[in-house]
Amino acid sequence: MDRVNDTNIALVTGANKGIGFAIAQGLGALGYTVAVGARDDVRRKEAVESLRAAGVEAFGVALDVTSDDSVAAAAATIEQTTGRLDVLVNNAGIGGRIDGGAQDPTTLDLDVVRTVLDTNVFGVVRVTNAMLPLLRRATAPRIVNISSNMGSLTLQTGPILAAYAPSKSMLNSITAQYARRLTDTNIIVNACCPGYVATDFTGFNAPRTPEQGAAIALHLATLPDDGPRGGFFDDEGVVPW
Repeated sequence: MDRVNDTNIALVTGANKGIGFAIAQGLGALGYTVAVGARDDVRRKEAVESLRAAGVEAFGVALDVTSDDSVAAAAATIEQTTGRLDVLVNNAGIGGRIDGGAQDPTTLDLDVVRTVLDTNVFGVVRVTNAMLPLLRRATAPRIVNISSNMGSLTLQTGPILAAYAPSKSMLNSITAQYARRLTDTNIIVNACCPGYVATDFTGFNAPRTPEQGAAIALHLATLPDDGPRGGFFDDEGVVPW
């Protein structure tokens, strides 16, 4: 950890697998020191070891985005380890249960909605607000929220999932609110859709690799100072709200 303050620092939530791990790998390849945020101690340790074996400067941060205490402790860990944060990628997300019509709007299980929102929306707010003091110390801070075009009210893609899809609509909206609030600062906030990626989230039955899904997040994490703010993007460009 000797060089940690000489390089840019990035925190990726849910970074122990899938798209989150690919984003961590990609940022590491660009020279970032990566804080691997994950709940599972074993998976987090394995992810850090894999990144280090690939030449990435990485350290683990215990992080459950649904817990105020865990998020506060994670911010304290980063504060002590690096003293600042250059990039925050809010990647942690869940799909929610679908059994028994749990996400059919006509039989919607509101407990499933609450659970999905707690990770996909409230978790992003918890982490972002806890990390803002560290981001404000960076020269070109970036926040990237991993969304989905299933949250697009225009496109209305994918299966009917009345907890997951609205959670991404709300995430898009809160992204826009952060961007408006931070418009006069150097903190640039955007959301992105990685596309339909083969991960355990999709049962590994999808056409895109995690590396392909990570590309748009890496682009937004490394935007120039005059880059877009408060937008929703995928590989093709702007995604309609």
